[in-house]
This record gives sequence, C-alpha cells and structure tokens, in this order.
Amino acid sequence: MSDTGSVSDAKVIDRAGLGALIEALAGDGYQVIGPRVEAGAVVYEPVETVDNLPAGWVDEQDGGHYRLSHTDSPALFDHVVGPHTWKRYLYPPEQTLWTASRRGKGFDVESGLETPRYAFLGVRACELKAMDAQDKVFDNGDFADSGYLLRRKAAFIVAVNCGRAGGTCFCASMGTGPRACCGFDLALTELVEDGRHDFLVEIGSNRGTAMLSQVPVREATETDWKAAEARIQNAECHMGRSMVRDADVLLRRNLIHKRWEETGRRCLGCANCTMVCPTCFCSTVEDVTELDGNTASRVRRWDSCFTMDFSYIHGGAIRRDPGARYRQWITHKLAHWYEQFGTSGCTGCGRCITWCPVGIDITEEARAIRDGEKDGRA
Repeated sequence: MSDTGSVSDAKVIDRAGLGALIEALAGDGYQVIGPRVEAGAVVYEPVETVDNLPAGWVDEQDGGHYRLSHTDSPALFDHVVGPHTWKRYLYPPEQTLWTASRRGKGFDVESGLETPRYAFLGVRACELKAMDAQDKVFDNGDFADSGYLLRRKAAFIVAVNCGRAGGTCFCASMGTGPRACCGFDLALTELVEDGRHDFLVEIGSNRGTAMLSQVPVREATETDWKAAEARIQNAECHMGRSMVRDADVLLRRNLIHKRWEETGRRCLGCANCTMVCPTCFCSTVEDVTELDGNTASRVRRWDSCFTMDFSYIHGGAIRRDPGARYRQWITHKLAHWYEQFGTSGCTGCGRCITWCPVGIDITEEARAIRDGEKDGRA
C-alpha cells in the first residue's frame, strides 16, 4: 500500500487490537485524538476507547451540504473528513504566546506555549499532505514557529487509508490520496466484509514498530493485502470532484477574469472555507494589558484573508470586494504556494466546498476559468 510497504511487512489487528493500540498510546503518555460524532458531524476530539469511534456512521457531502446517517456496518472509518482539521491541535485557533507579570521595577515574561504529546488516530492521506504543507510554512529558519514544531515532532500519527470517497473529495486529482504513502507512524486499512472486522497495519517508523509490539497482531496474508488494495481503489474511483490539470498555470494567467466578479456576488465573506481548510495559516495578534498595569499578554488567533481588516493598510483595505478576496485565496492556494513553498496549498479534502454556505466550489471555479479562456470570455 505505501510506496515502500509489502505484504511481508504488514500486520493485521482486529477491533480489540485497535482498542489495545489506543490503550498503549495512552499508557505511553499520549493524549489520543480521533474521530467522534458530536453535534451532527464527525469531529476530532479525545478518544479513550474504541467505543468512542463513529461505528456505522457515514457522511453525505456536497456543495454547502453535510449530513450524517447511521448504518448497520461496524466500520469505524467509513466517514470521510468533517469540519475539524488536525491543524487545530498543531496550530491552535487561539494561543497565548507569552504573559508578562510585574516584579518590582521590571517584568517576568513567561512563555504561554504548550506542547502536549498528541496521538492522532484516523489521519487521512490528504491530511498527511496538509501537515507536510504546514511544515513548510512553520519550519522556515529564522521565522520558525517553535510551538508548532515541538507539537509536530511529538505527535504520533496513525493514518487511515480511505475505503470510500466523499461527494466533495478530489484528492486523487491532486495526487494526495486516498492512499497514505508516507508521514505516518502506523497506517490502517479497515477491512469489513464476510463477517470480519480487521485492520491491515503498515509500519512507517521505529516509533510505530515499538507501539505495535504492545498490541496482539498476526502476519498479513496476500488475501488481506488484496482486500486492502480493493478498498483504496474503490475510494480512488469514486471521487466526487476533480481539479483541472495545471491549475497553477491557469490561474496565474487569469488574474483578470470575469469569473472573479461573478463569484464575488455569491460569496458571503464568512471565511468558512479558510477556517475548515487544513493548510490555511493566516493569523492576527493582540496585546492585552490588565487595567492595573501589572499583567500583559500576547494572544494569537486564526484570521482569514476573507475578512475586510486582513488587507488593511494606512488608507484602507486593499481587497475591498468579495471577488478580490476570493481570487486572493484560490490563487494563493492553487498557484502561489508553489512559488513560496514548492507545493500546492490545496490537498483536495473538499472541506471548503462542503462548508461554504452557498456551495462555492474551488474545482468548479477553476474549471469555469479554464472554459471561459477557451470560449474567449476571460
């Protein structure tokens, strides 16, 4: 399944074995974070036992549409991605960077950065690619984000290969999934058929080997391997969306296009797309001082290029209308990331399509610009 894996290296665990893995991770000091059903969506929250996982739950996703339904299947990972991303643990929505407290004539400054040891259970291939993309943003030499790097280094990654695709998924056309090829400690492929409920396990690191040694396993067979391969192929063949080829080149030569104004008339400027995106990293910083002057702190919060104030400079905002803000977002995501970080800022997870209240579709927008160029309507 992985680029370097083979049936001779793979193991198989059952549902009880997955429970044992969760216990082993917790026993080793990790806080296990995994998918759970809350408020009608699959979210990433602390997991104590295998019973916390969303058994039988599948999602229906389309532009501006998300619904969960329950089935009789015992599968724990038949859902795809929801509104949460792993970014919220590696790069939290709100962080106190430091706090200063008065001591005599000076101040004591204490770092507010926390570096918990997380074990992420159920990381999809598109999300692994998103972590890799954010590594390039935050591990950048003199301006590296130390808190992010410490949390990232400490995180134990249990990936899950997708066995089904969602209605807004397009990772196959981005080359980012549905198969997890690297960047994990362990990777699971869920096998639910003919009364069995097993997981083929691939090992991606020494940490993964050590952790799996605490779990009852059996050697994988060729039959297990083929069943896992069929699951992944099923997801790859049923993507709900696809991205046009060479989108980066297309968008760079169409910075002036009628489509931006048309999309701007639909866009609400709500910033949902950036909040659910696993790679967006815009932030704002606020300094807060208590009225008595004895304590001050610096707080960083997620921000978005869709907010009017984000592009504000002396004299006003640069991008005043929604069309300009949407153009900024999609061209940065699909084109200018290559110039900055050598990769796309989009991993094809489809969240921005699902959670847009008016169903604006990044794949449709790119296709409309391509078709308009062909028709001479640019």
